[in-house]
Amino acid sequence: MAIVEHRYDAPDRFVSGTVGEPGDRTFFLQARQGNRLTSVACEKQQVSVLAEHVDRVLAEIARLSGGLVSVPPQRETAYDNEPLDAPITEEFRVGTMTIAWDPADSRIVIEMFSVSDEELDVEVDESVGEAEAAEALARAEADRAGEVLVVRIAPTVARDFVARSMALVAAGRPACPFCQQPIDPEGHICPRANGYRRPLF
Repeated sequence: MAIVEHRYDAPDRFVSGTVGEPGDRTFFLQARQGNRLTSVACEKQQVSVLAEHVDRVLAEIARLSGGLVSVPPQRETAYDNEPLDAPITEEFRVGTMTIAWDPADSRIVIEMFSVSDEELDVEVDESVGEAEAAEALARAEADRAGEVLVVRIAPTVARDFVARSMALVAAGRPACPFCQQPIDPEGHICPRANGYRRPLF
């Protein structure tokens, strides 16, 4: 199956963002370059995991390059806090994502593959390690995807993406101090306070 590729080799902007109120938000990853704009829908957890992995990649680049690659320090506030660009048209929903470092032009390469309706049928050799098995599964999922968004971003853009994404994830519904589940605006039935709490004595 031919895969449709949305490619941004030097995006003017690559951000995460949401549409809707906390508790009913839709998360997006959005790339813009010139008059081209691509928005893909994803889960809150995917934004969080992507930001954490990009942060780790930046830390490794700084450590291994010995200062040869300019990596900005971590920060809590992003420079770009503007809303997502309009129109927000969902190209596809993200399934598998990959992250790589391209030393040729000092850019982080992020690939976001679409979710496929096809059945995934993968046989993994049990003699291989856990990392190899996970890599084989990721390759199989990427192969069945119909679309992919590829962005190549400099460390400065990546650092801003991490700061914005972390703030975005933290800005959701507050967590219940007892069960850690999100509290809805209309209230919350806590399972730990509803017959599941351990006896005190």
